[in-house]
Amino acid sequence: MKTELVVIATIFAFFAVLEALQGRFIRRPGQSRADVIVEVVGSVVLLTITQPLILLASFALMHRLAPHAEGALGHWPILGQIALLLLFDDMTQYWWHRTSHNIPFLYRLHRAHHNAAYMSVRIVYRNNIFYYAMMPGIWLSGALIYLGLGWIYACYAVVKLTVIMAAHSDTRWDAPLYKLRWLSPLMWVVERTISTPSTHSAHHGKYMSDPYTYYKGNYGNFLFFWDVLFGTAKITRGYPREIGVENLPPVNAQTQLLWPVFRTKS
Repeated sequence: MKTELVVIATIFAFFAVLEALQGRFIRRPGQSRADVIVEVVGSVVLLTITQPLILLASFALMHRLAPHAEGALGHWPILGQIALLLLFDDMTQYWWHRTSHNIPFLYRLHRAHHNAAYMSVRIVYRNNIFYYAMMPGIWLSGALIYLGLGWIYACYAVVKLTVIMAAHSDTRWDAPLYKLRWLSPLMWVVERTISTPSTHSAHHGKYMSDPYTYYKGNYGNFLFFWDVLFGTAKITRGYPREIGVENLPPVNAQTQLLWPVFRTKS
């Protein structure tokens, strides 16, 4: 197993243990059998099939279309390579995520991620299988790896997933920091740069009437800066009273994972 995969698994385990110590990892209020199925199957398929195959397919496609370009960007300065990943992976994910909330067909692919009635590191990879297969950022990352960004991508992925896991976990690391007045200037910068439990839980909030809910914004996964830049940010330093989807009928695990192949309601 590659080093970065071990590190990412360790980070996931860290947040899982934090939640477990509070009795909130295995059993969650409002949890159903379908939740467990969607989270386990969705995560396993993404990590063992979808993402590896897309990266390999993208690499192979680049080799066919641009056989002399392999490693061409490997000599770029590290900051330049990171900038490419932020633009072609993270910014495109922001726009894919935002578009998925505004086009009904795509939202049906993304709804599984919001169907949970709780925040947890468990839901990081919770999505319809086809949602990730169509995500532009994964395909573009494969192309950038072909162009020579392999080891930079590995480091970038560790940092990005650390932020994403920390933002989805219900271990609210930002809450005690908000209480320290002398840290307020630093937190002002942090919450406008990366996703935090406060800003991302607002995106998962159930009721738009809740002042701490904003599921029509806060789309950033790694960088919250994209929301600030493109006008979809809402910062409250609070947390929604409930998590989930509003005004939609329930659907079963098959539909969450495999819509439009399965369209059956619960």
